[in-house]
Amino acid sequence: MTDAIAIYTQETKARSWINRHKGKKPHFACVLGFTETGLIPGISAAGATANDRQFTAIADAEFLVNGVQPNPKFPLPPLHVGASPVYISRAVVESLEIPVTVFDAGLPRSPSISAIDLQGSPARCVSTGAALDLKTVHHLFHQGLKWGEKLGDSADYLILGECVVGGTTTALAVLTGLGIDAVEKVNSSHSICNHAQKWELVQQGLASQPDDPFSIVAAVGDPMQITVAGMAIAASRSRGVLLAGGTQMLAVYALIDAIAEKESLAWNQNQIVIGTTRWVAEDPTGDTVGLALGLKDAALIATRLDFTHSRWSQLQAYERGFVKEGVGAGGCSIAASVFQNWGQAELLAAIEQLIDRQV
Repeated sequence: MTDAIAIYTQETKARSWINRHKGKKPHFACVLGFTETGLIPGISAAGATANDRQFTAIADAEFLVNGVQPNPKFPLPPLHVGASPVYISRAVVESLEIPVTVFDAGLPRSPSISAIDLQGSPARCVSTGAALDLKTVHHLFHQGLKWGEKLGDSADYLILGECVVGGTTTALAVLTGLGIDAVEKVNSSHSICNHAQKWELVQQGLASQPDDPFSIVAAVGDPMQITVAGMAIAASRSRGVLLAGGTQMLAVYALIDAIAEKESLAWNQNQIVIGTTRWVAEDPTGDTVGLALGLKDAALIATRLDFTHSRWSQLQAYERGFVKEGVGAGGCSIAASVFQNWGQAELLAAIEQLIDRQV
């Protein structure tokens, strides 16, 4: 099983977390959000056009919950290259019957599937420096605390995933606002990360230099970040938490640390690891490992899932740096290895069989 998972930082903590959760079934909470940053031309490859990217999160959520359907209300948006990472997540949760709860932290329109509406709002563009109202940020944080505790009471551990188009740019912004050197370290859905474009937007948004974590999220964040931070803090007090994502979840981890310190909130950092894909962890156009090393006790692990020999060219594109991660794909793959000892063969077979049915 450990052959299916790579550990990049905090090896003792990561190995202990993996061993504690062997054979245990998680609950997957997927938090959806939106930032107008994602509409900027060229900022994201998670949807071929800006119009497509408005529907990415709700389409991914519909497929995550319903799987292959003859007439989906929101079909998966076309990508320039590759296939949505939701195929990976859906293959795991469907095959292993992992329960899924979807949360709407702030979308332009409601999802087609049953989702818990947290009464948040979509974020304005990072460049505005006024992404979210501070009242909304505090509201979403408390919603996160409530649901983290509630879900934690009914699961062996939680996978906390996300879908936010443009989220690696808001991640860069929040990390920078917290004083963490993240320049040219974040990832993107492009094969070569568009660092200069992201950094220009972030500098505009942080011109006013907000000085506390809630104000930073209000200035340049997105609704998912603060929600998942609250969920993880509350759940970690009693359960393991797998923050399922790359750069975006490293930003959430940094936010957790900053908020807990400012608000004197109890949390158990040994219960939380960040889990992603090796395409993110080993992305030569970013520095995910360096970013994790710059955070206090951040344990970064990744699935070794490999699409080199996939029958599907859309999956092979991952090996050329496209897509990489999203909708908890890395975390779900890790969970399959921890829960049912799945390796490369089992993961690839489940994903390809799902795509076979889709086409």
